[in-house]
Amino acid sequence: MSIKIFIATHKNYEMPDDDIYIPLEVGASLRKDLGLKGVRDNTGLNISEKNPNYCELTGYFWIWKNIKDANVVGLVHYRRYFKGNSKVQGKFANILDAQEIENCLRDYQVILPVKRNYFVETVRSQYVHAHHEEDLLALEKAMRKICPTYLPAFEQVMNSKKLHLLNMFVMKKELFDEYCTWLFSVLAQVENTLNISEYSKNDARVYGFLSERLLDVWLIKNKIRYCELPVLNLEPVNWPQKIAKFLIRKAGLKKLIE
Repeated sequence: MSIKIFIATHKNYEMPDDDIYIPLEVGASLRKDLGLKGVRDNTGLNISEKNPNYCELTGYFWIWKNIKDANVVGLVHYRRYFKGNSKVQGKFANILDAQEIENCLRDYQVILPVKRNYFVETVRSQYVHAHHEEDLLALEKAMRKICPTYLPAFEQVMNSKKLHLLNMFVMKKELFDEYCTWLFSVLAQVENTLNISEYSKNDARVYGFLSERLLDVWLIKNKIRYCELPVLNLEPVNWPQKIAKFLIRKAGLKKLIE
């Protein structure tokens, strides 16, 4: 089994010494080559210039259109990896390795991070507090136009309190191609109708945020079997800051943190 796990990054950072992990510079068309000894998303067929709005999805698109020699593909982040039981020592101890991936994919179709639990909010209300309700309305309109059979799954996700975030995954390339064909068709329809000209820099990352919601829609609609693994963060998470931002957004004062 040929496995390629791409590490989405926009900066120089220490990378694991494992042949299955390949640095992928996203938004590469917007800066000089970082010299990561991996690949850049502005080569071949690409949408690299859309990175400020599509985030790591410019990496998704590059993998979808340009990788032909791997049975299994995946995407992690330069400071976030799936946690496994690897015996590698040092900073990258316990990141998921090739054998563990093969073992997981014998029983499941996709490897994903453990879901985020919003507890006191639904997926819909959290998005509205954190971003713009217009984004979800445009997304629902796009789905109604091009894939209406997905709407029940969309409503199920919106009313849930749990969600797969981070756009991290591992799956067989054939299945990933199917997902991307659907995902980018939906996002293209949204992009044609949504005006983000006055969005903040953070909210302008709208298509990356929407894709996190769309993943679970696709999983439910297509009855995809997935397993969840913890995420290994190479940098400490600032939980007090995250909680403070959540409370500010909940109070309707989002502009204070933009």
